Amino acid sequence: MSDPAPYYRAHVFCCTNRRPDAHPRGSCAARGSEELRDYMKNRARELGLKDVRINASGCLDRCELGPTVVIYPEGVWYSIASKEDIEEILQTHVKGGGRVRRLMLRPTDKLPADRAAD
Repeated sequence: MSDPAPYYRAHVFCCTNRRPDAHPRGSCAARGSEELRDYMKNRARELGLKDVRINASGCLDRCELGPTVVIYPEGVWYSIASKEDIEEILQTHVKGGGRVRRLMLRPTDKLPADRAAD
């Protein structure tokens, strides 16, 4: 017996986890992930992406690199910081099937120097 067809063509999980403000790892919610997730949901609807689901997620454990999203079935991770990043991901990855290389996270990625706390 084969696996059933996926219910969604793409399933996007947006971390909206919130930690205390003083937590050393920070949190995606403290970096605006809830607003970005809401924008992504609305924008996907505007683009007519009916076979795509945008979900809030608890901690995805990439806190230092957040806000983070992961897109399945491919399992591609992104760090997002703006509505422009979301637009590029929706157009290039979700709609077009490509990748937004500049935003992709790899398992070995660490906090970029330009985002490190002083």
